Amino acid sequence: KQWYQRRVREATCNEPWGPATTVMTEIADATYSVVEFAEIMMIIWKRLNDHGKNWRHVYKALLVLDYIIKRGSERVAQQCKEQIYSLLTLQDFRFIDKDGKDQGASVREKARQLVTLLKDDERLKSERKKALQAKERFAQNSTGIGSQSSKQPKTTGTLSSLMGRGGESSRADPRAAGPTNSTPGDLRISAAIEQARPSDRDE
Repeated sequence: KQWYQRRVREATCNEPWGPATTVMTEIADATYSVVEFAEIMMIIWKRLNDHGKNWRHVYKALLVLDYIIKRGSERVAQQCKEQIYSLLTLQDFRFIDKDGKDQGASVREKARQLVTLLKDDERLKSERKKALQAKERFAQNSTGIGSQSSKQPKTTGTLSSLMGRGGESSRADPRAAGPTNSTPGDLRISAAIEQARPSDRDE
């Protein structure tokens, strides 16, 4: 596996904590490469098709998607708009854990937020502009300071929203429409979306 594939799987694994910001930044930067973009999105769409005890795959994939829509290549947002039906279906995601808690609520809310953002071009441009400005400020502040690797990486998503275990789930199987562009990368991604099946294997 390529390093960026490992990063996406790491960021969207079943562990009960949110993806590290440092890892998501690497993923966002990698989307500016056409080849890496295609592979990254293929994994994310597969994660979004998961369910059941792997509900964290879905939720954390949405967190990563939100991050790279704002900070990655514009191709990310464009493809999400083309495949928006997959996100719309997640607004009906359900997962009841062994304690009777609906862990799917966090998935539904995040999916709703992403759909709203993708439908508002002006807000999307504003969010991308703010993210770029923040990145530039961080780069300026980091100049000459030295390594920050000893600091604990920040994570996104609340710990409580990632802690559930066991239960039942039900949601419509996303059947996304194919991309409007017919490039090889888009065709591969479209095929991945159509062929994606829920997986019970934790990664």
